[in-house]
Amino acid sequence: MSLWTHGRCGAAVALLAAAACVPVAERESRPPPPAAVAPVPAPPPQRVRHDLVLTGAAEQGAVITGRASSGLNSLTLDGMPVPVARDGAFLIGFDRDAGAEVELVATFTDGQRIVRPITVAAGRWRIEHVGAPWRGSATSDADFARRRPAELAQIAAARAKAVESDGWRQAFRWPVTGRLSGFFGSQRVYQGKPGAYHSGADIAVPAGTPFVAPADGVVTLAAGTPFTLEGHLLIVDHGMGLSSAFLHCQRLDVKVGDRVVQGQRLGTVGRTGRATGPHMHWGLTWRGKRLDPGKLAGPIGD
Repeated sequence: MSLWTHGRCGAAVALLAAAACVPVAERESRPPPPAAVAPVPAPPPQRVRHDLVLTGAAEQGAVITGRASSGLNSLTLDGMPVPVARDGAFLIGFDRDAGAEVELVATFTDGQRIVRPITVAAGRWRIEHVGAPWRGSATSDADFARRRPAELAQIAAARAKAVESDGWRQAFRWPVTGRLSGFFGSQRVYQGKPGAYHSGADIAVPAGTPFVAPADGVVTLAAGTPFTLEGHLLIVDHGMGLSSAFLHCQRLDVKVGDRVVQGQRLGTVGRTGRATGPHMHWGLTWRGKRLDPGKLAGPIGD
């Protein structure tokens, strides 16, 4: 045997001897090497559940308010866009002739969609016979036809203005109190000729009686020259498309662009335009839909 072979054998013997010197119990107590652990997948993100909260009674001529949860992208009522405040609050109104059911649809930024059918209760309307001429202060039917388009254009432009105001959030008050002489929604007959339904509430008070703002807002129309039907007309926008119209005024104390606060004097009651006596006609409109002032302001006090 060569020295090199003898050396290899000696090393092997030494290694075996060293292994034999480790006690059996110590070798058995050593833990096995850890097994490879597969990574635990992260749980899927929780999907936010959105909601719409509505407050109020849905009926013809009324308004209800609502609030959408965060992340709202758009809101429509029967396909018509509904403006929404930064905090998710909104209002919707139901015209005097609203159908029995409307559909409110909310779409959120994460793709969720809420479809909320709303049943609208029917109103009960009177028939009122009025002694004023159908064409109002116009001298003839031809005069009325000549003047009326420009008046309607001014009214439409005033209601189309985008106004920033939180008046729509307030509890509305009557601009003047007294005897109700005309009721919202009533079918009107003028000297035997059928006309449109009455679009507001009439309060009979003496000429010169001051009237005030029912809520905060911005003046969008102040007719210095009387209109054929409305007379001296004042329109105040309360924000979110909700506006008040004050007809037959004797005098106006505010001008277009003025910001007014609830309870501020706006002018005096008169009998200009189509009126048989002094009274305040207060009308409310939300995005083209006629509303009953009594639904917002509650019962009138004498």
